[in-house]
This record gives sequence, C-alpha cells and structure tokens, in this order.
Amino acid sequence: MAFDLDDLDPRNAKKKPLNLDDMNIEDLEEYVATLKAEIERVEAKIKAKQSHASAAASFFKR
Repeated sequence: MAFDLDDLDPRNAKKKPLNLDDMNIEDLEEYVATLKAEIERVEAKIKAKQSHASAAASFFKR
C-alpha cells in the first residue's frame, strides 16, 4: 500500500502572504474586505464554540 507524501504535511500549514506590490488599489480594497469578512466569520465561530463549551461545563457541573 502506497501513501502520498502530502499526507505528511501539517494540516494547519501557514499560507504564504500575498504579494501586495502586485495589487492595484481596487484589488487591495477588495482583499481587505475579504479579510474583514473572514475575521467576522472566525469571531462568530469562536463565540459559538465558547457558548457550547460554557453550556457543556454548566451541564457537567450539576
């Protein structure tokens, strides 16, 4: 049975940052908007996970 060497890479490998020098102003503004939307999505996920963890903790403390 063969395996793929890509399976050995870490799952959370850091992505290389984009080269901002190659982007025009409109592209940069669009990139900022995309990053802000991603930050909001991640913050919402953090709040949801904190809520679930809090609910589980209170359930098991009884």
